[in-house]
Amino acid sequence: MPQLPAPAYPAEVLARLEADAEKVIARYPGSRSALLPLLHLVQSEEGYVSRTGMAFCADRLGLTTAEVTAVATFYSMYRRRPSGDYQVGVCTNTLCAVMGGDAIFDRLKEHLGVGNAETTEDGKVTLEHIECNAACDFAPVVMVNWEFFDNQTPESATRLVDDLIAGRTVEPTRGAPLCTYKETARILAGFPDERPGAVEASGGAGAASLIGLKLAKGEAAPHARVVGQRGEAPQDAQPQKGAEHLSSHDAPQQTAASDPDNPAGPAAEEGE
Repeated sequence: MPQLPAPAYPAEVLARLEADAEKVIARYPGSRSALLPLLHLVQSEEGYVSRTGMAFCADRLGLTTAEVTAVATFYSMYRRRPSGDYQVGVCTNTLCAVMGGDAIFDRLKEHLGVGNAETTEDGKVTLEHIECNAACDFAPVVMVNWEFFDNQTPESATRLVDDLIAGRTVEPTRGAPLCTYKETARILAGFPDERPGAVEASGGAGAASLIGLKLAKGEAAPHARVVGQRGEAPQDAQPQKGAEHLSSHDAPQQTAASDPDNPAGPAAEEGE
């Protein structure tokens, strides 16, 4: 059925968004290139990209609402309906799933009483499964408003969402301090994070991400081993200076610590 035109923003909100939009558009030689950050900007206002937000973007950039809608529905970071202050994303892609991501996601669905892409009644937490958080070396990984919480278990993830709902301070495993989803959207729109120390806290890659580079540079731990093909005995490497952990292939486990009910290895029957 045809829809009525999207309602307009209140005058004071519109004036503020127009001023911010001018700053965003000025960064680009072609105005339509500003569409992605403008979508983040309107998302920072309402917590999702509403029809009003899409109409605003179309009007500022000289696009049709159909063109804006096509982009807003393509990228998963743009929400199409109201969501929580904290977007809790559980990676259920292959490695995280094997390491316990599926068990974490199932536990949180039961604990919060919501399904995928659903929000708790208090509006605090929106739960979703994510295909990849690009942090396989810290699997299983949970992200809150795109900040990392590494090496999670069902128990630690449950404590995490309980702390978020209770308003307790939560510190990511690495990266900047946590802020609300609206605040995160404004940062993604290209506006500076003005919280004291937030930028400096962002840091770089974690130790697990850098071990391969250190091996390549000859900076790995003393007596580190070079891992061969599965089934072959690892070869001794030259002793090197430094520290850190060996490959997980050196110490295979029967099951992921975060998912004791699902042992590693192939299913007993095809299709199970």
